Amino acid sequence: MPARKFKRLGISLLLIIYCLLHSNGNFLAMSSVVALGASIICNKIPGLAPAQRTICQDRPNAIIAIGDGAKMGIGECQYQFRQRRWNCTAIGSESVFGHVVVVGSREAAFTYGISSAGVTYAITQACSRGNLTNCGCDRSKEGRYVPDGWKWGGCSADIEFGMQFARLFVDAREIEGDARSLMNLHNNRAGRKAVKANMLTECKCHGVSGSCSMKTCWTTLPAFRRVGEYLIKKYEVAREVEAIRDRRARRPIFLTLKRAKKPHKKPRRSDLVHLQKSPNYCEMDASKGSLGTIGRKCNKTSVGADGCDLMCCGRGYNTHQYTRTWQCNCKFHWCCYVNCNQCSERTEEYTCK
Repeated sequence: MPARKFKRLGISLLLIIYCLLHSNGNFLAMSSVVALGASIICNKIPGLAPAQRTICQDRPNAIIAIGDGAKMGIGECQYQFRQRRWNCTAIGSESVFGHVVVVGSREAAFTYGISSAGVTYAITQACSRGNLTNCGCDRSKEGRYVPDGWKWGGCSADIEFGMQFARLFVDAREIEGDARSLMNLHNNRAGRKAVKANMLTECKCHGVSGSCSMKTCWTTLPAFRRVGEYLIKKYEVAREVEAIRDRRARRPIFLTLKRAKKPHKKPRRSDLVHLQKSPNYCEMDASKGSLGTIGRKCNKTSVGADGCDLMCCGRGYNTHQYTRTWQCNCKFHWCCYVNCNQCSERTEEYTCK
């Protein structure tokens, strides 16, 4: 996709990198990317802040991990919102977040949180696998004993490095200094903290004849799905905030909770926050990141968000009947062929009007 289209859609930096590294759905091998030269790659990414361009040129192998992290974030967003009116799809492009990042809604909050979490996760994973220089296993607690008799050892995932690198790169994009930048920075941090909050501890027993006289433990990354489930719960209770401005410069300096009992009460660092109410996403509205729900599949019997009543916003739905066929009751005969019956069933599919 041409750079001008990226600029027109206003896609976030992480998605620009994702699209560059995953053009036509095929992820470029690391050797191919490195062969292009760091300067060429970095010059092809529009909208880089100066600090990001420097990181890109100095650490081209890290850009590979950032692309992986963006891909994870995209996939997890699509999974978590697969049965909702807004299903993490873009307006007029194959990039999933599209114009939803334009408005400061709860969906934008999740977008930035899961993207930041994906980069944090991928950088940490790349360190553990030895794919990045200047990082590796976390040895900070190695050899320490705890009261129940086991000690830290092995190769613990260096989550602190992953968080620091993700912060250095991702947050460098937020240079506008407005209320939306404060919101994005907060949600970026919440995404990083979500990965750390879900880190796992694995242990292994050591001893003569299978005894467990010594137990060594280390920290590992969870499945990224666990991070996504954690953040979707944060999305459900996302806090509405407003920016407090400096009296002299009149620029936003920090966020406070709206309608809080105590004045200037700040949200927790692990919260997802938003500045505006979410649209209903019933009708197509590019300015709000809404594709609408016309033509979306729905579940006739569900009373949840995927049910036809809610998904179709009261407009009704179309019923499509079709016959599904497949091979069944297959038997192997000696020698040597397989004989199958053909089974079929009539089924219905429902789409919103």
